[in-house]
Amino acid sequence: MDGRDRLGKPLYERENEVTAAQKAVEGICAGGGNGEGRRGGLLFFSAAAGLGKTTVLTEIRRMAAARGCTVLSARGSEQEHTVPFHVVRQLLQPVLASCTEAERREIFGGWYEIAGPAVGLFAQQTGTAGPDPQGVRDGLDWVVTQVAVRRAPVVIVLDDAHWGDLESLAWLSAFAVRARELPVLVVIGYRPDEVPAEAQAFRELIDGRSARPIPLHALSPEAVAELVRGSLGAEADDVFCRECWVVTGGNPYEAVELIAKVQDRNLAPDAESASLLGELAASARGTGLIKRLERLGHAAVRLAWAAAVLGTEISAELAASVAGLPPAEAQAAADRLRVARILTGTRTLEFIHPLIATAVYQAIPPTTRTGLHGQAAWALADAGLGITAAARHLLETHPEGDPNTVRQLRAAARENARLGAPDAARRCLERALREPPAPEDRAGVLYELGCSALLTAPATTVNHLTAALEQPFLDPELRENATFRLAQVFAHNDELAKAATVAGAEVARSHSPRARLRMQVAHYLWLVFDAHEEQASDRSLRLARLVEHLPGETIEERALLCIRTWDAMLRGEPAADTLDVAARAMGLSYTDPDWGFELPSVAALSYMYADECDRAEELFSSAIAECEQVGWSGAHLSFGFTLLGLVWFRRGMLVKAEECAREGVRLAERVGDRVPARWYAVGLLVDVLLSRGRVEEALRVARTYDFAPPYLTAVVFPDSQTVYGRLLLARGLRKEAEAQLTAAGARLEAKGIVNPTWCPWAGHLALAVAEEDPARARALTAKMLRRAERYGTPTAIGEALSFSATVAEDGQALPLRERAVEILRRSPSRHAYAEALIDLGAELGRGGGTDRATGLLSEGVELAEECGADRLAERGHAELAAVRLRLNGTRPLARRGASPAEHG
Repeated sequence: MDGRDRLGKPLYERENEVTAAQKAVEGICAGGGNGEGRRGGLLFFSAAAGLGKTTVLTEIRRMAAARGCTVLSARGSEQEHTVPFHVVRQLLQPVLASCTEAERREIFGGWYEIAGPAVGLFAQQTGTAGPDPQGVRDGLDWVVTQVAVRRAPVVIVLDDAHWGDLESLAWLSAFAVRARELPVLVVIGYRPDEVPAEAQAFRELIDGRSARPIPLHALSPEAVAELVRGSLGAEADDVFCRECWVVTGGNPYEAVELIAKVQDRNLAPDAESASLLGELAASARGTGLIKRLERLGHAAVRLAWAAAVLGTEISAELAASVAGLPPAEAQAAADRLRVARILTGTRTLEFIHPLIATAVYQAIPPTTRTGLHGQAAWALADAGLGITAAARHLLETHPEGDPNTVRQLRAAARENARLGAPDAARRCLERALREPPAPEDRAGVLYELGCSALLTAPATTVNHLTAALEQPFLDPELRENATFRLAQVFAHNDELAKAATVAGAEVARSHSPRARLRMQVAHYLWLVFDAHEEQASDRSLRLARLVEHLPGETIEERALLCIRTWDAMLRGEPAADTLDVAARAMGLSYTDPDWGFELPSVAALSYMYADECDRAEELFSSAIAECEQVGWSGAHLSFGFTLLGLVWFRRGMLVKAEECAREGVRLAERVGDRVPARWYAVGLLVDVLLSRGRVEEALRVARTYDFAPPYLTAVVFPDSQTVYGRLLLARGLRKEAEAQLTAAGARLEAKGIVNPTWCPWAGHLALAVAEEDPARARALTAKMLRRAERYGTPTAIGEALSFSATVAEDGQALPLRERAVEILRRSPSRHAYAEALIDLGAELGRGGGTDRATGLLSEGVELAEECGADRLAERGHAELAAVRLRLNGTRPLARRGASPAEHG
C-alpha cells in the first residue's frame, strides 16, 4: 500500500488518492529556487464522514513536509464556523509567529493595518472605520503570495472545509483559483452534503472547472479484512472479517474503532465473536457512544460536554472551568476519556474524530448546552481571549434581557466590522436584538444592525433604520445618524428621489446648525444625482444661494461646495466660475464615512471638464492611494480607476484610459451585477473602444455586461444612454441611435444638464440625422456650440466646432475646421486635436491645398498613433496617401470617410 496513517498503519484502498497527492506535491516541488518553474494547483477530496479524508490529508502534510515544503494547515470546526477568519488564523499564525515583527511587517507591506487584524496580529484601533471585506481578502492574497515567494513551495491544507467560517472560505475560494500562478498547492477536504448554502463562492469553486474533486469511497470487504488481520493477527477468520465489514459498512473510522474495542475486550477474531460485533460497532457512534461515555462517570461526561461546546484546540484549563470541575477531578476525567478513545492530547485537548465531537454535542440536553455556552462565553472573556471568541457562545444562549449580554454582542459586532466581517457583525446584532436590549438601547442596536447591512442587504437596512427612527427613546444625534444612513441606503438602492426626500424632511427637525447642514448636503446630493429630478432649475438656484458665502471651513461646508461645483459644471456655467467654487471645496477625504469618494470625486472631475486635467489626475491618483491604504478594494476603488481612466480619456490617451477602465470593470465585477460602479466602468470602456475604432469589441463588452436599457435612475458618467446611442450609430443603426440619443437629450435638458463637454449627445445625434434631416443636424450643433462657448473651455468649443463642420453646408466646413484646429491646439485632449488635424488636412487636400494638407495629416497621424486611436490613424494614412497621389497628378479611387464612432 502507498502511504501510511499517523499511527504508521497502511492506508487501505487509497492508492489513487495518494498517487494524485504525490504528483501534485512533486509538481509544486519541481523547478528552481523562489518558486521559479514550479507548478501550483488545486486538489479536492470529497467524502462522507469517517471515510478517511483526514487521514489522506495527514499523509499529504507528511509528504509535503518531507519534501521541504512550507505547510500551512487548518481545520474547520462545527462549533467555530461563526468565528470570522478562524481558518485564516490557523493557516497563517504559525508561520507568522516564527517571524520577527520587522519580518511580519515586510511580508504584509502596505496591508499590515488592513489584513493584520483578520490574521489576529493585533486588534484594530477603536473608532476607526473597518476595511471593506474585499480589501481584507486582497490583503490576505498579498500575504500568502509573499509567504509563497519567500518560503516556496507552499502547501495549504484545509480539512473539514464544510465547517470553515464564511469569511475564510470567501477568501480561499478566490485565492485558490490563482494558485496555479504561484508555487502554492491548495488541498481541501470536505463533506459534499454539508457545504452550507451561504458559502456560494466555495460551492462555485468545488463545482467549477478549476479542479475535479476526488471522491473517497467505503472500503471493500477485502480491504477491511486486511485491516482486521493487520491489527488482530493473520488468524482472524473470514466470517469475523466479513462481519466487521457488514457492521461498519466499510467506513474506515468505524472499522478502526471496532478493532480497538475488540482488542479492549480481548475477543478472539473468530466466528463465535462475530455475533458481538454489531453491539461493539454501535458503541462507536450515536447512542452507543453516549452510553459508553456515561459509563465513564459524571465528571467525564461534564468534561466531554465542555470540550464539545468549546470546539477545537481545547484548553484543558478552560474545559475544566466550563465543566465546573476542580483541576484534579478534571485531570482524572480527561485520563478516562483518553483511554476510552474519546479525547486525545494533554494541555490541549481534541476529540479523536469530529464524528465523536458532533455526537457528544448533540447529546447534551438543550438547556444544559445553552448554559454551557454561557459559561464558555464568560470563561473566554475572563481568559482574555477576545470578545469575538466569546461572542460565538453568546449567539447560542437563550435571550434573557441581560444588558451585559447586549453590551458584549454590540462590542463583538464592532470588532467584527473592524476585521472586515460585516456579516459576522450582523449576526451579533441580530442576537442582541432578540435579548432584547433595554428600551433606551433598542434604537442604538437597530441603527447598528442597519449599518452592518448597508451595502449588502438594502431592504433589510431600510427596515432596521426605519424601526430605529420609530423608537420612543431616540436622542437627536442617533436620529440624525439613522436618517442620514436611511437616505444613503435608498440612494445605493437606486431610489434617489426617496433618499432626497428623507434627508430633506429631517432638515427642519435638526437641532444644531451642523446637523442641519449635514442633512442639507444629503438632500442636495441625491437630488443632483437623480436623473429624473423635477424642478431642477429651482433646486439649482437654491443651492447656489445657500453656498454663495460659505468659506469651506467645515466638512459639511466643503461637501455642499462640492455639490455646487458639480451642479454648475453640469449646467454649463462658465468654467472659471465653477473652478472658483471648486477651490473652496477642496480638502474632503476620499474615505470619509459620510461623504467619502462621491463628493471629492465630482469636485475633481470638474477640474477635468474645465481642461485642468493635471489637477484632476493628481486628485484621482491620491484618491486611489487613499482607498488602497484603508483597504477599500470594492466599488470605491473601481470608481477610482474608472475616474482616472476618464481623465486619461479626456487627455486623449486612449490606451491608458482603456487599461484603467478594464481595471474598473474587474473591480466592479467583484461587487455585483448592474451596480453603479459597473455602469460607470463599462460605459467608459465602451466609449474608449469606440474612440479607438474598435466597434466589434465595444459591442462584445456591451453584450457581456448587459450594457443596454433599462438604465440606472442615477446620473452616470459617461452618460449610459448616450454611449449606447453612439455604439448603435457606429454599427450603422442610425434610426435606433436617433431614438436613444433623442431620449438622452430630452432627459438631460429636463434636468438642466446642458454642458456639451460633459455629454455630447447633440453632436452624435446630429451625425445620426444628418443624411435625412440636415437642417436639424445643423440646429443641434449650433446649439451645442453656443453652450460650449458659454462654458468657455478649448475642448468644449473645439469639439462643438468639429461636429458643426461635419454636418455643415457645402463650403462652410473649412472655416469651422480651421477654427477647431486653432482652438483644440490649446486643449489637453490630444485625440480631439488629432482628429481635427486629420479632418482639416482631408478638407484642404480635397480643395487643392495639398502641401499644407500633407503637413496637417502627418502631424495628425503621428498624434493619433500616440493616443492609440487606431481607426483614426488608419483614416489619416488613407487621406495622406490620397493627397500624395494628387501631388503626383493621379486621381485617387475613393476617399475613406470618418467613422461616426471617431467623433467626440
